Amino acid sequence: MVGQQALNPQNWTDKYADDLYGYALSKSSSTELAEDFVQETFLSALNGIKNFKGNSSERTWLFSILKNKIADHYRKASTRYEVSDNSFMQGDESRSFLDLFFDNGGEWTKQAKPKQWSADEGNILDDKDFQLAMQKCVGKLPANWHTAITLKFLEEKDSDDICKELNVSASNYWVIMHRAKLMLRTCLEKTWFKL
Repeated sequence: MVGQQALNPQNWTDKYADDLYGYALSKSSSTELAEDFVQETFLSALNGIKNFKGNSSERTWLFSILKNKIADHYRKASTRYEVSDNSFMQGDESRSFLDLFFDNGGEWTKQAKPKQWSADEGNILDDKDFQLAMQKCVGKLPANWHTAITLKFLEEKDSDDICKELNVSASNYWVIMHRAKLMLRTCLEKTWFKL
């Protein structure tokens, strides 16, 4: 009973919604998904209020529920994603993903061969237009690919930790990263670099 008295659901939205949403947005590919995560967190917390033992603060408890909701979402998403259902792929949907980049001998196809990128001024990562283009390209990635890229390059997490968070094997993680990088390169060449 002590734990239940420490909870005050009437104030959750005012006190925690913005922080929960900010965290959810950093882990998701859309504002709608982040909003859904926060809503599901509040609903789960209300339904599980009797399970709160009071061993942590109200805020910590809500964040742990949110993290579990996000992990569950990406775990489910990683098992149902089909590569052919992607905005980067155009044309023959019967081809495998790697057929878009490599021929039967494992060489780059003429259309997919990497081109030399060059930035006219300074460090390209400081360019606001480039940052917007990169955000849009990352946002087009499938949910678990987006998360893997975000965790690796923005949060600088270790590969083992990312595998645990996404609930994937090490080999599956490396495939996800390889394919995500290929898609990002393709998107940036189409939307940012005029080659």
